[in-house]
Amino acid sequence: MSGQTFREDLKEKAIRWLEENRGIVILFFVLPASLIFDLFVRVRIWVNRKFLEKSSTHENRVETIQQRVKVWNSTPSSDRKLLCTSRPNWQSLSTTFFDKTKCHQIPVDLHEILALDEKNLILHAEPNVTVAEACKYLVPKGYALAVTLEIGDATLGGLAFGVGMTTHSHKVGLYQETIVEYEVVTSKGDLLIVTGENEHSDLFYCLPWSHGTLGFLTSLKLKLIKVKPYVHMTYLPMRQEETLCRQMMKLSGAIDKDYQVADFLEATIYDKDKAVIMVANFAEVDTLKKWWKINDVTRWWKPWFYKYVETKFIGGGSEYIPLESYLLRHNRAIFWVVEDMIPFGNHWLFRLLFGWLLPPKPAFLKFTTTSAVREMTFAKQVFQDIVMPLETLDSQMAKAVELFERYPLLVYPCRIYDHQRGPQGQLRVPPKERLVPGTNYAMYNDLGVYGTPGQIKAKKFYNPSYAMREMEKFTREVGGYSFLYADIFMDEKEFNEMFDMELYEKVRKRYNCNEAFPRLYDKVKPEVDVIQISEEFAKKQK
Repeated sequence: MSGQTFREDLKEKAIRWLEENRGIVILFFVLPASLIFDLFVRVRIWVNRKFLEKSSTHENRVETIQQRVKVWNSTPSSDRKLLCTSRPNWQSLSTTFFDKTKCHQIPVDLHEILALDEKNLILHAEPNVTVAEACKYLVPKGYALAVTLEIGDATLGGLAFGVGMTTHSHKVGLYQETIVEYEVVTSKGDLLIVTGENEHSDLFYCLPWSHGTLGFLTSLKLKLIKVKPYVHMTYLPMRQEETLCRQMMKLSGAIDKDYQVADFLEATIYDKDKAVIMVANFAEVDTLKKWWKINDVTRWWKPWFYKYVETKFIGGGSEYIPLESYLLRHNRAIFWVVEDMIPFGNHWLFRLLFGWLLPPKPAFLKFTTTSAVREMTFAKQVFQDIVMPLETLDSQMAKAVELFERYPLLVYPCRIYDHQRGPQGQLRVPPKERLVPGTNYAMYNDLGVYGTPGQIKAKKFYNPSYAMREMEKFTREVGGYSFLYADIFMDEKEFNEMFDMELYEKVRKRYNCNEAFPRLYDKVKPEVDVIQISEEFAKKQK
C-alpha cells in the first residue's frame, strides 16, 4: 500500500468514525471545550471593557480604526492587500471560511452598548454586541429589538451586514428595515453617518447583504419595540381543509392588511401531514390561572423547544412564556441542528446531566473544523435559510422535501418592502402584483432547512451539488434569495440573476471599494470547490 493510499484510507476511516460516534465526541470534547472557550471569551471581553474600552470613548476607538485604514492608504498601491476585519472566521456564524490571510486585516474590537433612546425607541450599539447581550440589557427595561434572532451568539453588526429575520418580521420586515443609521469607516479612512435620507442613502440601501465589502461598521442605531414580560403562545395544528400556505397568508396579513395579526408568527412542519403554527402576543401574567400556565422553555432540563411542541401541542393548546426565553427558544438546540450532532441529546437523562452544557458554541465548532469535517458540512448536511414569496410556500416545501427528504422545516413570514426609490440594494423590488393591496410591501417567508438529508440517513444515493443547485434554481425562478451565511453552489452569473447588483456596483465605485474590499460574490462563495467535492462524493456512492 502506498503512502498516499494509506493516508486516504486513514482519512476515510477517521471520517466514518467521526460520523458514527459524533454524539460521543461532542459530548466529551466539544461541549466541555465550548464551555471553557466561552468562559475565556467572556473574561477577555470583560477585561477589555473594564480596563481598555472603558478607559477610552467610542470616538477614540473609531479614530484608531480610521488611522489604521489611513496607514494602509499610505502604502504603495502595488503593496496593498484588500481590506477586511481581523475577526477570525471561526467567530462568525457563517458556514464558510473566507481566506483572510490574503487581506490586510483591521481590528474592529467594538463591543459596547452606547445609548438607549427611550423616547424615540432607538438602541445605539457597537457592532460586536451579541443578540443575547442586547436581550439581557433591553428586556428588563421593557424593550426588545424589533428583530431578535434566536441565536444568542449572533452579533448586531453581523446581522446588519448580513441578514436577519424572525417571528416579528411579518410586522416589521427584515433586520435591515429596523436600522435607522450606520456609522461606517470607508476605504479612505473617512467616517460616515449613513441614513436613508442623507447624501449617503445609496450606501444605506447596499450595506445590508454586503458582508463587509463596502466599509467597516463601527456602530448602528436600531429600532426597538415596547414589550411585556411574557408572551401568550397559542399552538394551532395545521387544518387539513386548508393548506399551510393559505393559513400563513391569512395569519400574516398577506391577504387582508387590516387583519389583526399576532405579535409573533411562525410554523414548524414535522411531516407532510403534521405542522404546528405558533402565534404569540405580548402579555402580562396577572392572575393565578395565568401563573399556572407559565413555562420557561429555555431551562436546561426542559425538552428542546421543537420537540416539546411536537409532543405536547401537536393538537393545539396555549401557555405563557417569559419574553427573553421566547426570544431565544431555539438557541439551546440551534433549532434542530444539535439533534444530528447528539442524537440522544433530547433524552431526559442527558438533559438532566448535561443539558446545562448546551448549545455547543458555533464559534468553537468552526474553530475545530478540519478540511475533512468541512467537506462533510456541505456534502452530508444542509444548512439553508431561503427567502421566497409566501404565496409559493406549498411548492417551496414540496421542492425542499423532494431534494433533501428532510423534516422539520421552519417557516417565518416576512415583509419585503418597495421603498419606491428605484434600485434599493441587493434585494430586488417586489413585483407589483405581489404587493399586499394598499401597502408598499409583499409578504415573503424564510424557509429553514437544517440537518442531515434523509438520503444520507437512509444510506441512499445523494448528490449534494445537484440538490443544492436545484434548490437555488427554484429560488431564482420564484424570485427569492438565499441567505449568504451558508454555502452557495451558484456561479457568479447565477448569483447576479438572483441578486440585483446594479446599485451595489455603483456604490463600490463611488466609495472607492473596488481596490479596497473583496467583491460580494468572492467574499461569500465557498473557500473550497463544493461542486467538485460533491461530485466526487456522489461517485463514491455508485
